[in-house]
Amino acid sequence: MAKRNIEIDEAIKFIHQNLHEPINLKQLARYVSYSPYHFSRMFKEEIGLPPLYYLSALRLQKAKELLLKTNFSIRDISLEVGQQSLGTFTSRFTEKVGVTPSVFRQSTTKTEQQFQQITKMPDFTQQTRKVLHNTIYGHINATQPFLGIVLIGLFSKPIPEGFPLYGLILPSLGEFYFSNVKPGRYYLLATSVSMEMNSKDILLTNTNLRAKRSEPIFVNHKDEVPAIELTLRSPKMDDPPILISISALMQQHINKINPLYRDLANSNRLNS
Repeated sequence: MAKRNIEIDEAIKFIHQNLHEPINLKQLARYVSYSPYHFSRMFKEEIGLPPLYYLSALRLQKAKELLLKTNFSIRDISLEVGQQSLGTFTSRFTEKVGVTPSVFRQSTTKTEQQFQQITKMPDFTQQTRKVLHNTIYGHINATQPFLGIVLIGLFSKPIPEGFPLYGLILPSLGEFYFSNVKPGRYYLLATSVSMEMNSKDILLTNTNLRAKRSEPIFVNHKDEVPAIELTLRSPKMDDPPILISISALMQQHINKINPLYRDLANSNRLNS
């Protein structure tokens, strides 16, 4: 593994400590004594995102925290994270988180119910699997004992923002399998919800175990994608935030599985 540039760590600390302040690329580069061009290139090589994109993602994560931990109005939260236009803030938040700021704030009441519902559902992920050129599959484990569900998705960028292009919720650690994946470049990212988490912990994703494949995955009509090993680990300071709402992902999964569950129940009644 290549040695980490200490300047990147210093820049990330600076970003975290000054989210409430105006920050531009020249300021970040000057802080670590680099030219803007060289700093931007080095930052993207190590983090996977341009520095100002990373900064913007952290500010949206801060907005999520303010929505759940304060009674600030959405307009005040928009200003707090450096967005002067309420309309622009609402649009960007909705695009990256998957729900509007007001819906996100209200989702604490149903998140634990969604989680409990998913843990009681049959596991429809175990099915006859045939490895083809358009499949991505592998195994996910964890660096520490874990009991809960695993959310894993294929994204267009190396950050879990917006709904994944392909997504799964697994009832436990183990195998994952995406079929009928269109040709293209994907980033494989995962997170988790453990049994002891409350609604705010689940929604803010500050302590959720997470995993990512360091390199993008390329799917085409010719080459088979080798099996992938992913390992959930504790979060690190330089991790891009998990912006997509876990509640929205769980509701999407419930909406997808409920018809299968009803079909299974009807089939069992007919066969009994």
